[in-house]
Amino acid sequence: KKKKRSTSPTMMRRGAFFRHVFSVRRPPRRTMTGSPRMDPVSADVGYWLLGCGGMVAGMVSIGGLTRLTKSGLSMTDWKVQGSLPPLTSGDWEAEFERYKAFPEYRQRQGMTLGEFKVIYAWEYGHRTLGRVVGLSFVGPLLYFGARGKLAPWLTPRLGGLFCLGAAQGVVGWWMVKSGLDVKTSSAFGDETKEIRVSPYRLATHLALALTTYSGLLWTAMDVFESQSHHGGTTTTKNLKLPKVVLPSVGGLSRVLTVAPPLVVFATALSGAFVAGNDAGRAFNTFPKMTDDAWLPPDMLALTPVYRNFFENTATVQFDHRLLALASTAVVSLQLASALPKWPTLPTPARLALAATGVALTAQVSLGVATLLLYVPIPLAAAHQLGSLVLLSTTLASCHVLRRSPRLLAL
Repeated sequence: KKKKRSTSPTMMRRGAFFRHVFSVRRPPRRTMTGSPRMDPVSADVGYWLLGCGGMVAGMVSIGGLTRLTKSGLSMTDWKVQGSLPPLTSGDWEAEFERYKAFPEYRQRQGMTLGEFKVIYAWEYGHRTLGRVVGLSFVGPLLYFGARGKLAPWLTPRLGGLFCLGAAQGVVGWWMVKSGLDVKTSSAFGDETKEIRVSPYRLATHLALALTTYSGLLWTAMDVFESQSHHGGTTTTKNLKLPKVVLPSVGGLSRVLTVAPPLVVFATALSGAFVAGNDAGRAFNTFPKMTDDAWLPPDMLALTPVYRNFFENTATVQFDHRLLALASTAVVSLQLASALPKWPTLPTPARLALAATGVALTAQVSLGVATLLLYVPIPLAAAHQLGSLVLLSTTLASCHVLRRSPRLLAL
């Protein structure tokens, strides 16, 4: 008789590994709502992602204050690992002299060393917080990965979020560097204009930040949802709806579910061009652009024509107003379509929609007040933070309602 070959534990582990790698993956199971059933992930991961999202929101707010206080060009170099701030009077003098060599100082020659220290502190704090956010993401990521708390569906997303965060630091320096040269700055080579960073690069920087924030928030909500799917709690009973309405549908219901966060995102992004061109300090009337006209003058003064939508103060502000009106209209239509079925909506949907209504009202009020009062720093900062709050509530509404768009059918 032939002896049976003994199988060592090491060989068993190797076999399991290769079966895992080369096996045919089955498509993810789907819930009764039609969304993929995800393997459950610990709630600790969700809270960690929410915390990182909050820190990114803080980064955006402090970045806005750095821009509003005209502090963004005070640091004229960048190191990946960072560096200590000037500690001695000699260090401060050397740093100030370095700043004087760049175009912005030529327009601010009355600045004292004490004033320079203030703007330097804003920029240094913004960069330092960015590195803290990076460590707060990478550290727990390694910990949760080592403990096996990351499901297969989650790992690629976290890798993508890591890449977005890493790119943000590089893009941030690319943006700042544009303001250190007149040709690449917002002045586009005209030394008579105020020196600021390029509005195109500012918008790229903000777009990455908003994308990262949205990704963190959405993934956190998916983590919490994965627990309910695993427990089998996503049923017709807790949705308080007959089973027939659960399959996903197209048409206006789907549009009203997806459109609000997309339009709000576009509106917030257009604000980068308003900020980059300092367009908020022009046409300070509402609802008309001037005292007697709905349209601003010289909307297409630049050539080629496309430049007007990104560099022309009048056109940039007009576009931002139009997008704000579009956001108001889309969100209002979503809320109006939900009201007749309000008692049947699940509690998370009611909370998200109610929060969206409050956030929209506050954001519109802040925007109008900021414009009419000639962009005071506290109001402008609150308006930028308000855009993140509104984006958050519309994302939450979309996440809940996407499972059954017919909840919003008109």
